[in-house]
Amino acid sequence: MKKLELSFIILLTSLTVSAQPGGAGIQFNSTTHDFGRFKEEAGPQTHNFEFENTGSSDLLISRVTASCGCTTPEWTKHPVKPGEKGYVAVTYDPRNRPNKFKKTVAVYTNTQPAVHVLIIEGDVIPRELTLEEIYRFDAGGVRFKSNHLAFTNIERGKKKIKVMEIINTLDEPVSLTFDRVPEHLNLKTKPATLKPGEKGVIEGTYDAGKIDDWGYVNSLVRVLNNGEAVNNSYFVVSANLIEDFSSWSKEELDNAPVFDIENTRFDFGEIKQKEKADIEFKFKNSGKSDLVIRKVRSSCGCTTVTPANTTIKAGESSVIKAVFNAGARKGKQHKVITVITNDPKKSQVSLVVSGTVLESD
Repeated sequence: MKKLELSFIILLTSLTVSAQPGGAGIQFNSTTHDFGRFKEEAGPQTHNFEFENTGSSDLLISRVTASCGCTTPEWTKHPVKPGEKGYVAVTYDPRNRPNKFKKTVAVYTNTQPAVHVLIIEGDVIPRELTLEEIYRFDAGGVRFKSNHLAFTNIERGKKKIKVMEIINTLDEPVSLTFDRVPEHLNLKTKPATLKPGEKGVIEGTYDAGKIDDWGYVNSLVRVLNNGEAVNNSYFVVSANLIEDFSSWSKEELDNAPVFDIENTRFDFGEIKQKEKADIEFKFKNSGKSDLVIRKVRSSCGCTTVTPANTTIKAGESSVIKAVFNAGARKGKQHKVITVITNDPKKSQVSLVVSGTVLESD
């Protein structure tokens, strides 16, 4: 019962704000609006929230903020005298935002309380997508849903198959093949020759037993249209190569290595452009068997990383050293170093390097 009473008081307060002695007051005719169901192609929808100054002094709206960039507010900019009315107009843009929505708008005034929340909601009926929007990547008239075939996680030594839809938009048959394909990857189209207007798929097979690598790996292959290269038509194939520890016994887990790192964040402070910052992450193998550093990768070519050792005995300590080269960069920097090990509980660890690069004099 108390919760119900409190909700009623909050609702009442949001609808009507009593004027303070000598102050301004605001009363909206409504604080919520439902646009209902409407088509995406109908474009932006606007609703005016009208209000009245119920106080004895001029009412001023200092600012209005929306919870989303899809929502744009406009409002009465001049002071509203006692007894006069004003408005807050809220516009919602449904483009590329299908389905139900609920957004809030905060209105800041010189009343008490100072902040008032307006709510808009509705349900956008998706428009029919064009062929170009469905098949976004154009390879000389044959369009792909994407130029990136992502296999996500693949266990080392295993195979995985992934497909992607394609369509031939030309007036002639097309045979797609691929050049510069690495040994661990096989790509083919089904059917091998696409008739005019025909849909098909690219079938990719990733053999993780034929690649000596760990973590995120991508390959750039060239698309050939009837045996000829198509300008700038390169297809990205990626996978995250992981180790499978799910079959390990309790004894194996108890005797496993442990990547025990002191700190996963390093702040190099402030440096100037063209200067370098030395970075060091200390760690220890707290486990009972050899810890192996499988791979160390930086998110940016500006950071070079070197592990002091790649095999660390049980009980031993070591460091991962890195150098950040500021170059022409400026402002706050945030880089990530990924370390892949044979620790079954922390096989992939992200180390964060941050700092600020000051402009050179």
